[in-house]
Amino acid sequence: MIRDKSAKKLAKDTPKKDGAKKAAPANTLEGKPPQAKSSETKASEVQALTGKSAGRKGIIAVAPPSFRRERALIKRGVWPVAGCDEAGRGPLAGPVVAAAVILDPDRIPRGIDDSKRLTAEEREKLFDKICATAQVSVAVASPARIDRDNILRASLWALKRAVVALPEAPRHVFVDGRDRLDTECDCEAVIGGDGIVLSIAAASIVAKVTRDRLMCALAQDCPGYGFEQHKGYAVPEHLDALDRLGPSIHHRSFFAPVAAARAKHMPWTVEPAQDLFSVAEVEVQVEAQIEIDASANL
Repeated sequence: MIRDKSAKKLAKDTPKKDGAKKAAPANTLEGKPPQAKSSETKASEVQALTGKSAGRKGIIAVAPPSFRRERALIKRGVWPVAGCDEAGRGPLAGPVVAAAVILDPDRIPRGIDDSKRLTAEEREKLFDKICATAQVSVAVASPARIDRDNILRASLWALKRAVVALPEAPRHVFVDGRDRLDTECDCEAVIGGDGIVLSIAAASIVAKVTRDRLMCALAQDCPGYGFEQHKGYAVPEHLDALDRLGPSIHHRSFFAPVAAARAKHMPWTVEPAQDLFSVAEVEVQVEAQIEIDASANL
């Protein structure tokens, strides 16, 4: 078979037309390239959607908590509405502090947010503003109650006590987390509520500031542990102090690092594990003795 190479050569030597059209981008209109958005335009769009500025690169703007759910209840004639939250479930030492807050719809302080998103200075300022404009109550579950009931039950107990202690009984309660409270009024659990519901966010600030102040006071009572710095959480400095000094009366006895430190410094307080095999052996011997006695009577 003879191939004609002249056609291929002709096509190769043919110059490209200057007017050849290129494929238009997918997001163009009438073949025109899209205009690049300025950083100011992007920031304004993010701020319009989230209510926060996206000034720094690499930071995802998060919408602040709103008063939307509370206002929906007010329109239905349901008031007062409280939000409650706790601080201190995770630490190895110190109490769990719960707070309940009924915000005044006409006097809501600016800047209320999830306490974890705020600095210590911002929390302190908002704490004063919330206490000056809202109905606030606080309840504390001690380490002894945590040891007796477990951390979850102690936290729910403190949250309920905070709701009951409000100056005015609420008709609806929002609580952060999965568990509803056994209250006389309606209670709604909101997962991640401290970042969604404004009343819960206010309660998170009150609970956090109150507990931080308590831990600073405990630091003076039990120096050496650094409670004023880490507030009882299991940071390396706290674990080192536990290993060096042993647990204090403010530590939660059944948390694993505390139990290990108690076994090292106070081994006489640790009950030995029961040997199940020896118990079974005693039971077998007792049963055998009963059988022997029964045969003797025969």
